[in-house]
Amino acid sequence: MWVFGYGSLMWRPGFHYVERRAALVHGYHRSLCVYSHVHRGTPHRPGLVLGLDRGGSCRGVAFLVAPAQEQATIAYLRERELVTNVYLERSLLITLDDGRRAPALAYVVDPAHVQYAGRLDRAELLALVRQGVGRSGWNAEYVRSTHLHLEELGLVDPVLKWISDHFDES
Repeated sequence: MWVFGYGSLMWRPGFHYVERRAALVHGYHRSLCVYSHVHRGTPHRPGLVLGLDRGGSCRGVAFLVAPAQEQATIAYLRERELVTNVYLERSLLITLDDGRRAPALAYVVDPAHVQYAGRLDRAELLALVRQGVGRSGWNAEYVRSTHLHLEELGLVDPVLKWISDHFDES
C-alpha cells in the first residue's frame, strides 16, 4: 500500500514505511485551503493547513507500507486526518519518480465542508497562519516546515514561500 503525502505527512509521516519516493498526482493541487480547528488552530482562532484541492497536479512524497503494517497505518491516518472530516479518504493514481504508477491512499479536501476556506488572498492567508496555534503547534511552524521540505525536494510552492518570507513583518 502506498500513501501520498503533500503537506506534513512528507516531513512527519508518523507511521512505518519500507520505501519513500517522490511522486506526482494528477487532478489535484496542493492548496492552503483548510481552516484548521484542531491541529494548527481552534474554531475561534483558526489556522490554515494544506489540502489536495481539485484541478492541476501535485508533487509530493509516496510511502510504501508493508502489508503487515497496512491496517495500523490506515487506523493512524484516519485518526490524524479525519478528526473533523474535512478530508475525504481516496485512492489516487500516483506516478513515482522512477516511472512506476500505483494507487495510493490520499486525503483530499471536501469543498462542501464548513472548514473549506477555498481561495483566499495572500493577506488573509498570512493573517490566519500568524494567529493559528493548535494541538500540533504553531501554524507558522507547519507552513515553514512544509516550505523547507519542498525546497529539499527541489520544489517551490510560491504561496508557501511568500508566506514564509513574510512571517516576521509587522
